[in-house]
Amino acid sequence: MIRFISWNIQWGRGADGLVKMSRLIDEIRRLGDFDVICLQEVASRFPGLKGGVEEDGVRCLQAAFPDFELIEAFPVDRLHPVSGRSRFGNVLLSRLPVLAAARHRLPCPPDDRYPSMARSVVEVALSLPMGAPLRVLTTHLEYYSALQRSAQVERLCELQQEAIDGLKVPMHPKEATGPFARPPWPAAALLCGDFNFKPESADWRRMQSGNAGQSGVWQDAWRVCHGAQDHPHSVGLHGAEWPDHPYCCDFFFASAEAVPAVKAVRYDASSAASDHQPVMLEMEEAALQPPL
Repeated sequence: MIRFISWNIQWGRGADGLVKMSRLIDEIRRLGDFDVICLQEVASRFPGLKGGVEEDGVRCLQAAFPDFELIEAFPVDRLHPVSGRSRFGNVLLSRLPVLAAARHRLPCPPDDRYPSMARSVVEVALSLPMGAPLRVLTTHLEYYSALQRSAQVERLCELQQEAIDGLKVPMHPKEATGPFARPPWPAAALLCGDFNFKPESADWRRMQSGNAGQSGVWQDAWRVCHGAQDHPHSVGLHGAEWPDHPYCCDFFFASAEAVPAVKAVRYDASSAASDHQPVMLEMEEAALQPPL
């Protein structure tokens, strides 16, 4: 089995309000031996975050997982008041070979009713142990503005459709080598993160519906494994100051090509190392649909 974890780590700030990246890392190790670690709300020396500690989350993660390659997508990137950069966004760590990586800034149409923050997706193509390619994407969608979140959902669907459509285009001779070389960008994919929508919401349904003449490009991996059983709560536990009631907003989605390979999805309710709970998925490589 290939094991994945997705977790909004709130820059290492636990439900107790204390920032401790070492505690968060210990929790990841306790939860399992993962091949791919997908994290949201990773901060690198960012002043003003609650907890009052400017930890360099990237440096902590690189030191804790030296056998993993770290790929980041920081849509928030500012000059630090003293020196260097302050960054905030998504990180993916993989001990499987990373064949290619991409970083996408998600749309943010103006909505003056709410505060907004730049959002992104980090996307990689991995080589699995038996040689099959798999794309993995992790993201964190808008919380306040439904308009912006809806636009970001559309873009996530477009990214998968673009991967599918790209496989149908013959390779140009110039795409054999150099910067024009076409990376292995398979249709089989997993998408995970903090989506800031609930199961059965309009955005959740849109993720799994297709455009006219097209089938849906994503399926909720929890439903793949557990049918109509309710999603476990992924926020609102352990007395964290937010939110005021428990619900689920953290998910794994699988492309149609990856659905047969998804064998287990579970949420951990025990950890209080963040205001979110981690989500874990197990995949059987041999069950992936062969590439087109």
